[in-house]
Amino acid sequence: MHLSIRAVLAICGVFLGCCSGVVFLELLVKLDPGAGNLITAAQFAFIAVEGFIFTSKLGLAQRVIRLRDYVLLVAMFFLTSVCNNYVFKFNVPMTLHMIIRGGSLISNMCLGTLILNRSYRLSQYISVLMISVGIFVCTYFSSPDLVGKREDLDSSAEADKFRWMLGVALLVLALFISSYMGITQELLYRRHGKCAREALYYTHLLPLPAFLLMQEDIRTHWLLAFAGESYQLPLLGVTVPIILLYLLGNVLAQHLCISSVYTLTTECSSLTVTLILTLRKFISLVFSIIYFRNPFTWWHWLGTALVFVGTLLFADVIKVPKWRNQAVKQE
Repeated sequence: MHLSIRAVLAICGVFLGCCSGVVFLELLVKLDPGAGNLITAAQFAFIAVEGFIFTSKLGLAQRVIRLRDYVLLVAMFFLTSVCNNYVFKFNVPMTLHMIIRGGSLISNMCLGTLILNRSYRLSQYISVLMISVGIFVCTYFSSPDLVGKREDLDSSAEADKFRWMLGVALLVLALFISSYMGITQELLYRRHGKCAREALYYTHLLPLPAFLLMQEDIRTHWLLAFAGESYQLPLLGVTVPIILLYLLGNVLAQHLCISSVYTLTTECSSLTVTLILTLRKFISLVFSIIYFRNPFTWWHWLGTALVFVGTLLFADVIKVPKWRNQAVKQE
């Protein structure tokens, strides 16, 4: 498959930005697990300000897509971002967080069949089954880690178990909302043409007022950042809260990540984009396990392998014999 220079640069931006963003995110949640709303608000504000200056030209640029067409897209994007960061309050480990979000191929296929009436090859249905089993294995065998290997399951452990299940449910909900958002975005691009930079700007600008509903939580964790450990910047001699340094790193990495994803949608098919994002999540997962020494059993490796191989099968990187692949081709 031939890729343009723009596509190659976008792929590099996805891997560099998204993987480094995960590192900063894990460093943040280890210091303050409840900082999800602060992280999300900072990401949205930075991208909105950057977009106002360079995309909107200080409000002078003409929009391609009508403002009202962005409303549903923005609502879904905001809800997905908040859910994905908020689940850390429900004792969901980073490894499980990435594995569930890596199931985007499943949700895309389900919604593509239901909403767009798409048909898929037999190999793709097999891959979905593999990915589903892989996610189930990882989810099931991550559950015991929650109770800290306590021998007695008291009422507190049961409450923690319920919180963990609620967090997993929020992740799955966010997964399907994100997939539906992708379909909505695809339909908008069909009508108006692909304008990735404009979509990136407005999907981060319009939700900003909603963060006023979370201002108390954001303010609390902002103050906690200043009350925590500090770091003296070399050469400058300035002391800065270390959480704010991690937050800045995460915001910059997230901007590179998501802007590269939006660019990639204009250069590659949605299937190629989903495959690249899944591979990125797999690399982030492996790095997280090795660098942060997160608990990961052979069952987790089995589940991750099923997700990874199923993804390659879905994208036809691994092919099944022709006599087993007689299903109708994807539309």
